[in-house]
Amino acid sequence: MALKHIGRMAKTGKKVIVAYRVLPEDAENCLVIATEALDADQHDSLMKLVESNAGQNAYELAEAMSRVTLPDGRNMLAGLHRYGKLTKVPTNIVEMTPDTKSVINLAELNKVIAEQKGVTVEDLALQSSGVKKETVAESTDAAVEEAAVEPAQATTDGVLTDEQLAAQYRSQADAMFKEAKRLREEAEELAPTKRKSKASVAES
Repeated sequence: MALKHIGRMAKTGKKVIVAYRVLPEDAENCLVIATEALDADQHDSLMKLVESNAGQNAYELAEAMSRVTLPDGRNMLAGLHRYGKLTKVPTNIVEMTPDTKSVINLAELNKVIAEQKGVTVEDLALQSSGVKKETVAESTDAAVEEAAVEPAQATTDGVLTDEQLAAQYRSQADAMFKEAKRLREEAEELAPTKRKSKASVAES
């Protein structure tokens, strides 16, 4: 079964989980999590999310990460950032490995998707994430944590307001629609739909 968000570093082959394939205003870089750098419980929680419907339906995995917690109770996205597990790297040194037989450079994948959509790679960035170029200038910048979890930010009493929930649902719906379209395009690229000719249809 093919899984999204899973990749490896091209030179070392070390496994990474891609939290953001494209960064707003910084499309040549992405944010990844090196799995070998995670504690056992962090690793298990992250992989469980990646393999879940929520993880696979997320346009960017960071969206799903911002809505779940680590075993220690921290928000997963904010927690892994605070623990120094999120790293900004160029997309051209990351290879996506959805299964054991498929490998595609992330930079190339982004270009293909952008071409299919008729947009630029920069346009693929999830603008609703709130992540700005200046906040990801350094992967250790605390501003990443605050910006990345903005869509799911709760009030001081821990309860989301109706407006926040509505905004979050709209963002999720938009992302799921875009992701469904992207998956269809990727599927067509990997195995184009075989359309029967009129002659063959008539014969059948």
